[in-house]
Amino acid sequence: MKKTYDILVIGSGLGGLVSALILAKEGLKVCVLEKNNQYGGNLQTFSRDKLIFDTGVHYLGGLSKGQNLHQFFSYLEIIDDLELHKMNENGYDKITFEGDEIEYPHAQGYENFVEQLSKYFPEERENLENYCEEIQRVCNHFPRYNVVGKDNYNEEILHLNTKRFIESITSDKKLQSVLLGSNFLYAGDSENIPFYVHALTVNSYIQSAYKCVKGGSQISKLLIKKLREYGAEVHKHSEVSEMIFNENNILIGAKTKSGKEYLAKKIISNIEIRSLIQLIGEERLKKSFLNRILSWEPVSSCFSVYLVLKSHSIPNFNYNIYHYSSEELVWNAYRYDKNLWPETYMLSSTASKHHPEFAESLTAISYMDFDEVKKWQNTFNTVAEENERGEQYEKFKQEKAEKMIDALENKFPNLRDSIKNIYTSSPLSYRDYIGSFDGNMYGYIKSSENPLKTMVSPRTKIDNLFLTGQSVNMHGILGCTIGAFNTCAEILGKERIDERLTQMINKNKNE
Repeated sequence: MKKTYDILVIGSGLGGLVSALILAKEGLKVCVLEKNNQYGGNLQTFSRDKLIFDTGVHYLGGLSKGQNLHQFFSYLEIIDDLELHKMNENGYDKITFEGDEIEYPHAQGYENFVEQLSKYFPEERENLENYCEEIQRVCNHFPRYNVVGKDNYNEEILHLNTKRFIESITSDKKLQSVLLGSNFLYAGDSENIPFYVHALTVNSYIQSAYKCVKGGSQISKLLIKKLREYGAEVHKHSEVSEMIFNENNILIGAKTKSGKEYLAKKIISNIEIRSLIQLIGEERLKKSFLNRILSWEPVSSCFSVYLVLKSHSIPNFNYNIYHYSSEELVWNAYRYDKNLWPETYMLSSTASKHHPEFAESLTAISYMDFDEVKKWQNTFNTVAEENERGEQYEKFKQEKAEKMIDALENKFPNLRDSIKNIYTSSPLSYRDYIGSFDGNMYGYIKSSENPLKTMVSPRTKIDNLFLTGQSVNMHGILGCTIGAFNTCAEILGKERIDERLTQMINKNKNE
């Protein structure tokens, strides 16, 4: 007897886990399949020298009481168990430029945001207020951004361009660069990207910014714990190798590499959309849909350097640093000169458990094109499937790590003397662990010229097949969470989802 489920979720990234939990809470029989050794997609962490490092999620926004992510996580029943640490209120992000000593802060709370930046740009206070107002206006136009409400996009807002908008707000070139300084959060393209991507990303953190104590994987662990409480099944080391269609060509399940078959009334795909196309078979899809997906360009990938520090060597800092070798770079930081790498980086620190005033580790990330690692593209290496990529690859990573440390020493002189151990991950690591196309960080490049090109409905033309996750939705913790609620609204009906969320909001108000 093959087991049959109401819902089969392929991939356990945040979008998949949230979708699974929403549906399990409704009493549906749910099963989640994950190919890796660890659940969670971009939420995965890894341990080196007994320290925890994040692969993707370095901080979260919108998690204070009453804010949107807090409400979503409250509905998912994980908010009370999350161990969070609030970041520096007067500067959770600091933007820095080569040759300029000032660290320009992005502060929490809109008034405070304006206040802190006005110290460095006193003439620009009104422009900063306009910027904040516009960000909030754009966010309010988004379906589910305010948890319940609007259910369709405002097309005019989708076409707003980040570059044109920022230039209309202020002519001060330095301030433009400071406002765009955290664009690493949407892969460093402020020239072509729609303004809504900038607004949705930045707004969350201005509302509130937190770090996950012990890493982002606690989110996936809590979601899985809840899923099991609601009777769902969750399986790792279960890579789907084909979709099962019946004699009437109706999708009825999936088969894993080990030969197990899972039958379901409905299937949600939380895997990279191109991988899904391979599983379904191109012949089952409309040419126009296929061509549109295959014409999408992946967002840049990255190279990360993880430094384990000697104790009491570097003071901890409770914010992220976004550093640029020049102000102009902020417009399209992902286009870099290989000879000058890293021209930009994001740097964060983790406080020592026993001496929190000191850092126990640093993580530095910079852009990297997949082309740089293309010669090793046929190698595959994860915990579940270990393989060596060879000596040349190790040498390549070592050289990049040295270059990154050189760049960091401009900010932390004698950093090398404080390092105990160095670890790295390349676009290949992201590809193999996260399953993203060419190791891209956040799905596909969105353009204000044609914003609808990269927008896909969660409901596909194949009956019973639904989509979720960053390759078809907004990326990020909030983006993937909202996307999952939208996917479930297609399955359960928008009214039912809205009703559940409204009940939860009212309950929280009364508590």
